[in-house]
Amino acid sequence: MARFSTLITALMLSLSLALSACAPALVGVGTAAVAASSTEKGFSTSVSDGVIRTKLSDKYLRNDVDLVQAVSISVNEGAVLLTGNVETQDKKINATRLAWEIKGVREVVNELNVSSNTSIKNKAKDFAAAAQLRLKIIGDGDVSSLNYSIDVVDGVVYLSGVAETQEERARVVALAQELPFAKKVIDYIILSSDRRD
Repeated sequence: MARFSTLITALMLSLSLALSACAPALVGVGTAAVAASSTEKGFSTSVSDGVIRTKLSDKYLRNDVDLVQAVSISVNEGAVLLTGNVETQDKKINATRLAWEIKGVREVVNELNVSSNTSIKNKAKDFAAAAQLRLKIIGDGDVSSLNYSIDVVDGVVYLSGVAETQEERARVVALAQELPFAKKVIDYIILSSDRRD
């Protein structure tokens, strides 16, 4: 019996060492799954939104490479929000058309600006404003930061995501309005009670 126990222990040790090489990948997948399942959107909706975003990025890559760099894509419960700056009206229309071609998309909100004059300084301000707001939301104990997407384009803050309550939604909007560089805040946040099955 002792010999059998020693054999089992040796097999378990060998198996654990063999699997340890896979541990980082398993931990990463597990962490992503826990993070997604802890959001108001839930795991399956988070995965569906991720699939839509990936498919749209791929469509942009295959149809118009400029859109990959120019367009920021946020997807929440099948609603696609497009922000950024494109050079022509045709590119803006194409960005929307390609989004609607993807199965599972239930809404496309196109907030793209037609402009070729965006300076690096303005882009840096927008990036800093988005990062500052993300930190404020993360630091707020009354808000689940994983439920929100933030885009800042030319000082305009675009918020999308799923709020648990109207109070949480109002809190996120208020945090955005406090940003020093925010010219305007556009709110596309929905309540979890408004979600479609």
